[in-house]
Amino acid sequence: MQPTEPLSQFYTRNPGHIVPGSDARNKALGHINVFTRESCASVTPYSRRDYYKVSLVIGTGKLYYADKWVYIDRPAMLFSNPVVPYAWEAESEVQSGWYCLFTEAFVQHNERMGSLQDSPLFRTGGSPVFFPDETQLQEISAIFRKMMTEIGSGYVHKHDVLRSYLHLLIHEAMRANPADNYHTYSNASQRVSALFLELLERQFPIDAPERVLALKTPADFAGALSVHVNHLNRSVKEVTGKTTGAHIAARITAEASALLQHTDWNISDIAYSLGFEYPSYFSIFFKKHTGMAPQQLREMAV
Repeated sequence: MQPTEPLSQFYTRNPGHIVPGSDARNKALGHINVFTRESCASVTPYSRRDYYKVSLVIGTGKLYYADKWVYIDRPAMLFSNPVVPYAWEAESEVQSGWYCLFTEAFVQHNERMGSLQDSPLFRTGGSPVFFPDETQLQEISAIFRKMMTEIGSGYVHKHDVLRSYLHLLIHEAMRANPADNYHTYSNASQRVSALFLELLERQFPIDAPERVLALKTPADFAGALSVHVNHLNRSVKEVTGKTTGAHIAARITAEASALLQHTDWNISDIAYSLGFEYPSYFSIFFKKHTGMAPQQLREMAV
């Protein structure tokens, strides 16, 4: 697992990409840039990025995100956010389409767009993929072409234009996935439960040994959400059928498994980063939830 990638690292990885739209990196306006996918690497590292990304992928391959993956076998739009780790593994030789990188600050200039993390397309736990039909594919492609033209223009208000095009891309995706397909909150328990799950997921992945898990218990989460722990527990159990503690344990177990299989950190460092005071406590916890010791899983992954 790689550390979270900042925008500066993206441009270091892709030195040729800094030329188009280089004047669109005004901090006061946020950041946006648009590229074609022809120059993309066939495999990208599994990691979080500190920026948002909207892609139109024309080509086949696998998208890995969180603890899931989806096979892309036809043109698809992908929506990635800074909370969830992603990776792309191309299958076909031909990889075309476009992608747009942008920051939360860029869209905050438009109050209608609100926080992207609350958007159904970028929400943690949702599906980041949708497959447009032929008509939508043509419309989305046309929008990306206009963005490519605009990013290289000298128009003084081009950021406003690009923000409008981005807004159109998001609405094209939502048009194919009507709002009634997304989760809505009908009561306070659903809202509290959703906030808990969002806050739980935002702590991951752990991308450096010194980054220690901040929230480890139901009481920790209740404090962060400003609700009584009993109310949190009731809400989560009512909505999900599982206890707050079970959700926390499952997510920590999943993260531990990823760290054991995809990093060379020693087990003591993994234990510490996940909030365990002693490695022995971590080993007991991991064996309880997986049926095997941490070292066993690591050896299996070699």
